[in-house]
Amino acid sequence: MTQDDPWKLKLDPARYHILREHGTEPPFSGEYTHCRTPGTYHCAACGAPLFASTAKFDSGSGWPSYWQPVDESALKEVVDTRHGMTRTEVRCAACDSHLGHVFPDGPPPTGLRYCINSLALVLKAEERDK
Repeated sequence: MTQDDPWKLKLDPARYHILREHGTEPPFSGEYTHCRTPGTYHCAACGAPLFASTAKFDSGSGWPSYWQPVDESALKEVVDTRHGMTRTEVRCAACDSHLGHVFPDGPPPTGLRYCINSLALVLKAEERDK
């Protein structure tokens, strides 16, 4: 039994590919690419909070993009040299799932663009007062 078997039981095949096999969904295919719903985006594997909707922006890249995580400790960065280039991979600090990559071409105030797969996220919408 491999250590990833529990994830195969918990995640559907598409999410498993992204989160545990470091896959990437096609650009402009994710449900959160153009989402403007207020709330918090959580890791689709373990449920840890990752990004606030207030840090989301339209980067034009085809993937949901954020200029900062909810907390610096929510993410883990790893050097990624796959595909003949060097990038900074972003993983969930709680469960080590692959989320996407971070690039230094985002908006102020951080100048960062966390480019994240929609399938790596679950949005918990803000409850509105009735």
